[in-house]
Amino acid sequence: MYHRLYRRYPLLVLILIAAYPALAQLQTQTSSDFQTKSNKENAPYSRFGIGEFRHGINPLLKSMGGITSAYNNPFAVNADNPASYASLLLTTYEGSLVGNSRTIQSGNDKFRTGMATINHMNIGIPVGKYAGMSLGYTPVTHIYYKLSDTAVIPGYGKSIRTFVGDGSLNYAFLGFAGKYKGFSLGANVGYMFGSTVYASLVESIDTVNVNDAQFSKVLKTGGIYWKAGAQYETKLGKGMFLRSGVTLAINQNLNTKLDEYWISYNFSGGDTSFRNLGRKGNLTMPMAYSAGIHLADSNQWMVGIDFSGMNWSNYSGLGRTDSVGDMSYRLGIGGEFTPDADALRKYFNRVTYRLGFYYGKDYVYVRNTPVNYYAVTFGFGLPFRRFNDRVNTAFEIGQRGSETNGLFKESFFRFTAGISLNDKWFIKRRYD
Repeated sequence: MYHRLYRRYPLLVLILIAAYPALAQLQTQTSSDFQTKSNKENAPYSRFGIGEFRHGINPLLKSMGGITSAYNNPFAVNADNPASYASLLLTTYEGSLVGNSRTIQSGNDKFRTGMATINHMNIGIPVGKYAGMSLGYTPVTHIYYKLSDTAVIPGYGKSIRTFVGDGSLNYAFLGFAGKYKGFSLGANVGYMFGSTVYASLVESIDTVNVNDAQFSKVLKTGGIYWKAGAQYETKLGKGMFLRSGVTLAINQNLNTKLDEYWISYNFSGGDTSFRNLGRKGNLTMPMAYSAGIHLADSNQWMVGIDFSGMNWSNYSGLGRTDSVGDMSYRLGIGGEFTPDADALRKYFNRVTYRLGFYYGKDYVYVRNTPVNYYAVTFGFGLPFRRFNDRVNTAFEIGQRGSETNGLFKESFFRFTAGISLNDKWFIKRRYD
């Protein structure tokens, strides 16, 4: 299977290999008291809860505001609603990378940060005429922050305090779906896992013979996680149809293990340390749900709207609720247009043009202040070689948070690019 893909698409493989280092050149640039020298993306709000959600979906869906609940495509994988697998016609291989750049501001302090990473990987496989399956991997959340400030601490005098976190949650899954007439039902079942290091450091500036202190926690998470979805499609005549979709993931517990380390030290020696290893507990993932509706002409265009939410009132990590609100939500609208999918001699008529917008409230709730966000999205589906093989791109330009009550305002730009390759499996040979 894999050597056939390489033989057919060697140019694409070389492009992706060459493009990744270029995206990775999004190095962090700082000009503030809270500086970072890492090449990872510094995201202060990722300090809270389980981190910042990555929304690792197909770039064609990102470019339309993330309207995933009711979307299906016989030549693309929509892992956000597993019911869509039942509509696959060909075995589909997908992968994408995302590059992020953001400017973070609080008062007179301002810095830029960015990084590149994997966005998603999927294989979708039709199973007969009325069923399908998918194997996939996607990052769920990202945690990286490094902030420093100065303060006068009793016993330490004037000191530098540094707060650092680094980690992620990831999801590897297997999904199945089946359909009867216009109704499809599916589910993803997989393993959600990750590890995160949280650390704080106190360094005295003007007081001698005072030990500096470092406190760190290493949290490891892993457990089974599932999500179900349904879609219903009805024809309206003359090539038009209406499709609705819903998804649901109930509260689920993931196993966690916490190791703690406390270290006190100075340059003249006399270091002391304490550790507490192997504390076990649970991370309660909140209930998540979504609903959407699409109106489409099967040959040319589609428009849709999508709403998703998460109930964070039941969230906890090792018994702690952290700075989270009761609910987060996201509203997206978007659509796509293909001038003439059959115009073999006019390339740009076969390109699919996409546009969208989303607005939402994050689950982070700090200093009695909600963190809202919004973005404009757009992108292109670029056909190559065979009609159903595409390079999909997505651009997101938006803002998150505000400077109210001393918080951070983020202006961000994201670029996602991926490929979708289609092939037929299990075809009987005509000749031996």
